[in-house]
Formats: sequence, structure tokens, C-alpha cells
Amino acid sequence: LLSPGITVTIPFAFQEKEIKLLTAEIEHLKNFGCLGVSPSLEGLRDENAKLKYRLNFLQKSLQEERSKAAKSMININSCLQEIFGAAIQAAYPELENPPLVVTPSQQPKFGDYQCNSAMAISQILLKSKEQKVSPREIAEKIVKNIPTNECIEKVEIAGPGFINVHLRKDFVSKQLSSLLMNGVQPPAIGKRKKVVVDFSSPNIAKEMHVGHLRSTIIGESMCRLFEFAGYDVLRLNHLGDWGTQFGMLIAHLQDKFPDYLTVSPPIGDLQAFYKESKRRFDTEEEFKKRAYQCVVLLQSKDPDFIKAWELICDVSRKEFQKIYNCLDITVIERGESFYHEMMKDIVKEFEDKGFVQVDDGRKIVFVPGFPVPLTIMKSDGGYTYDTSDLAALKHRLCEEKGDILIYVVDSGQSVHLQTVFAAGQMIGWYDPKVTRVAHAAFGVVLGEDKKKFKTRSGDTVRLIDLLEEGLKRAMDKLKDKERDKVVLTAEELKAAQTSVAFGCIKYADLSHNRLNDYVFSFDKMLDDRGNTAAYLLYAFTRIRAIARLANIDEQMLRKAAREEVLILDHEKEWKLGKCILRFPEILQKILEDLLLHTLCDYLYELATTFTEFYDNCYCVEKDRQSGQIVKVNMWRLLLCEATAAVMAKGFDILGIKPVQRM
Repeated sequence: LLSPGITVTIPFAFQEKEIKLLTAEIEHLKNFGCLGVSPSLEGLRDENAKLKYRLNFLQKSLQEERSKAAKSMININSCLQEIFGAAIQAAYPELENPPLVVTPSQQPKFGDYQCNSAMAISQILLKSKEQKVSPREIAEKIVKNIPTNECIEKVEIAGPGFINVHLRKDFVSKQLSSLLMNGVQPPAIGKRKKVVVDFSSPNIAKEMHVGHLRSTIIGESMCRLFEFAGYDVLRLNHLGDWGTQFGMLIAHLQDKFPDYLTVSPPIGDLQAFYKESKRRFDTEEEFKKRAYQCVVLLQSKDPDFIKAWELICDVSRKEFQKIYNCLDITVIERGESFYHEMMKDIVKEFEDKGFVQVDDGRKIVFVPGFPVPLTIMKSDGGYTYDTSDLAALKHRLCEEKGDILIYVVDSGQSVHLQTVFAAGQMIGWYDPKVTRVAHAAFGVVLGEDKKKFKTRSGDTVRLIDLLEEGLKRAMDKLKDKERDKVVLTAEELKAAQTSVAFGCIKYADLSHNRLNDYVFSFDKMLDDRGNTAAYLLYAFTRIRAIARLANIDEQMLRKAAREEVLILDHEKEWKLGKCILRFPEILQKILEDLLLHTLCDYLYELATTFTEFYDNCYCVEKDRQSGQIVKVNMWRLLLCEATAAVMAKGFDILGIKPVQRM
């Protein structure tokens, strides 16, 4: 039991054991007598008031957390894992961490879920205890020890020892009703943790190109997922806003716009400005010397040079923001310059702990298991990307107190980042058993020729050009289908254009396993057949229209959700109901492996499962001759609404904006 003097952090959402602990503390406070202290005992008055306040606070918190837990969507897979985990523990108490495998069944004849632990347990018993027990016999023993629960209707043992699980229909119906009444709520996550996500990260004075697309889209979606799940998320844009390249940019600025301190320089094309300064740096020796002097003055914080640096950064920021506005990206700028003052201390810390070696004037750090050392100081006394990345890592761990750090950076940086993470671990900044530091790597974007995506002239594709081309093609597609003539108003057409264009670009990226390269094709992503955003957006709009065309408004649906029992007698109703309720387990899997294509695959499966349901189960029955509505099957309309609610939340996590009419 917790002492009444100890402050307890109330987690965002309690698991069952945490609620029990909190309840125990409340009972402890009551037994402590905080409500029955005599007023005559002056010395205890203040303490009694504190205890009363604490008791009230805990009781209120417990009530709130129970309410949240009641509204949370249940992860059915996790529930079954707990049930079978308990059964295996009871059947084989001598086994330490026995294998626990519960998966959705692929075919209805094998039930709704399967527990496939018996075969693995049979192998363990044979190897560790030299006991030869058939998997089927093990499965029978597990089944006998299944505890009483509310979700399993029956279990069957099939083949060599597969345990087929059939869910109770009233349990599934109840969960669907809860979803409809409470909305799509995240599953309980336990203690609220802080997540730091590093994504996008373009370089100042260079335009964002197609290579930045993946980090920006994947990082935004990861942030949305963790935020929905109840984590405290810090979104960071690690801009390349510091370094030797600013010497040549400032020197060129001084020559081209000598009055830059008083008149804002009209730098229209920063990319061209960068190329001009780079050409001069490579060909003009005098300019090169002056560029190095500019770097020294910038790093010594000379006000005129800081002003020049800020001007260049501001031009880039405005260009970046145009992209972020188009793609609905929210991120806090915290570039390399933010960590500059910390780098001296980083070098000193590694020196003090004896990790630094000097090699030809450079200060380097070898990390066990990695052949290439980190260079934390150059021979001229300057710092490197290694130093700034170490400073960023330490700040995120020790100042921001991140519990989970995610770096959404291309696969080419994998060895570098793993070395930096290992160095942070080596010096004692974090323990990987307590803090998760992950590199969410991704492959490159390819053109349809399967080579790196380039323009016809061989240049890198500018991201703003790509987005504008997407808008044009989306409008062409809508006009091909004559949506502009009779179906949509001008305003609706514009909304559909941006929804399709940016939704398709995002979905095409997110629907591929991020670890792989993927081929960028407007034709494929705008196809309204198959696993594309165009298909899903259209399917969603159709589902949302079913109730509207039946003259059923939101108020009527809310009333029905409270009063109607969702009948799941038809096999397609049952299949759709189970598919809807798999949403929490899909999200849980992504929180663990950070692979967002799983959500895209699930949304496509949900949409196709809904089509099967809609083709076989009449939601609204009409007279064949008059077309008048004869009957509305409200429980089926509620299944439509539950499908749409989950799809809408899935779209939101992916950063896709659906429209009412398409």
C-alpha cells in the first residue's frame, strides 16, 4: 500500500491492476482515519485537511479513469491473450514465459481467433524436460484451464493442436454499441509516456524535394497515432540550419545585397542563390577564404552575421511552410543551431569519461560493435553532425524526458544513427530496457523506370511541383467522371480535388512498407480501384450517404445506438462486426513496430468487407416500382455508421481528409 505522504502520478488511462492499486490506496487512507481526527488535536488539523483533500482527489481520479476505461475500445486480441496466458500458466505453472500465440482466423470454419501455442509448448517440454507430450494433449489441458470470461462462446481443438476460438455474439454486439455511443476511443495504454518524434528535417537554403516526402508524411502520421493513443507527443523538425555552408551563403549575400542589414533582400529563388554561392566557393579562391571567415564570425555570434543567417533561414521557412500547409503538417522547428551551445559540454563529457581518442588532430569516439568512430570535434576545433546528433539525443532524453524517441530518417542513415544511439547508451544517458530509442527507417522513392525519382533533365523533383501536379491530375480525374457538371458545386469540387490529390500522395507512401523503396505513379495512386486513397475516399463517401438518403439524421442514429441491439445473425454482418472491432489491435501492433502500412491494409480490408455486407444485407428496403422506402433496418445502418466512424479515425491518423460529397 502507498503511504498517504507520497504523491502519486495519475496515469492517463489505467489498466485493471492500476485501478486496483488506486482503490487500495483510497481504502488505506480511510483506514488511516483521515476523516475521524478530533478537532482538538491542533497539530493534526493541517495533516487531516491534506489527507481529506488527497482522498477526494484520488476518489475523483479513480471515477474519471474508470469512466475512460469503460469508453475505451477493447483490444479483443489482448483480452484473448490474457485469457490463454492464464490458462497456460494454470496448466503448466513450471514453464517460465511460455509461448503465447493468438491470431485472427483466416477462415470462418476455424472460428474467429486461434491460439497456436500448443505446438511450441510441446517442443519446449521435449527439449528442456525431455517430456514427449503431443500438442493435441497440451491443447486439451489448456482448454480445461480457460478461466470464466465474457468474450468466448466456445473453443474447438483442430488438427495437431490448434485451438479455434468462437466469440460470443452478445459480446461483439455490446462492443459495437459502445463504439457507437462513445465514439472511436483509443485502448487503455497504462501510464502516459512522452514521445519525441524527429521528422521532415530539410536543409535551410535548399528546397524540399521528393526525398523529404516520406519522412514528412510518415512522421506526421506516427505523431497522430501516438497522440490518439494518449501519449504526450513532441514533434521536432531537426532543420539543417547551421554549419560551414552558411559561410558561403552569407558572403554571397553581402556581395549581392550589400544593404541587407537595412533593406530586406528580395531573394526569390533560394535554390538558385545557393547554387550561385556554391559555384563561387568552388571556383573563386578569395571568395572561399572570405566564406571561411564568415563561418568564424557567425559561430562567434557577431550580430551582423547572425542577422544575415536569420534572413536566409526566414526565406527557407516560408517555402517549407507552404509544403506543410498543403500536407497539413504540424511540427516544431528545432534545428542544429539549437544544440550548438551544448556541443562543447558533449565533447567534455566524453573526454571526462575516457571515451575520446585523438586521431590526426580530430577527437573521435569508438563505440563497441561499430567499426567507424564518431568524430565529435574536427582538427580545426569545429563540430560535426555527429556532435549535434549526440547533443540532440541527450537533450531529448535528459531535458525533454522522452520515454520513446523515434527518428523518421532514411535507411541510408541507419549505421550513423545506431552508432549515435549506442554512444548515448554507452555514456549512460539511457537504458534501452527503460527508454525506447528507435530509427523508423524508410526506403527511397523511385520513378516508374525503377530508378531514383528524377525530372527528365535528371534533377531532383521539387516537392512543391509534385503537389501542384497532384492537384492538376486530381481535377482532371474528377472532370473525366463529369463530377463538375451535375454532381458537385464549385466549392465541393475544390474540396474533393485537394482531398483526392494530397490524400492519394500520402496514402501511396503510407500503404507501402516503409522499409522498402516504392515506385511513385500518379496513375496508380489516382485509380479508384484497389488499395488506393481514391477508392477508400469514394467508399467512405458512399457509406456516409446511406443514412442520409434514408432520411435518417444523426440524432436518430444516436437514439438507435442507445436502444437498438445490433443483430449479427447474417454471416456478412458477423464478419463486418468483427472486422470493425479489430481496429484497436491494429493500432497496438503499429505502436510496437511503427509500420503504418498495416493500417492502410486494414482500412482496405474494412472497405471490402463492408461492400460484401452491403451487397448481401439490405440496409434500406424500397418498393421496386415506386422507389419509396418501405423499411429501414436500423441495426444495419448502425453497422454502416460504425464502419464509417472507424474509417474516419483511420483517415485522420493517416492525415487524409475525406469529403461529404465526391
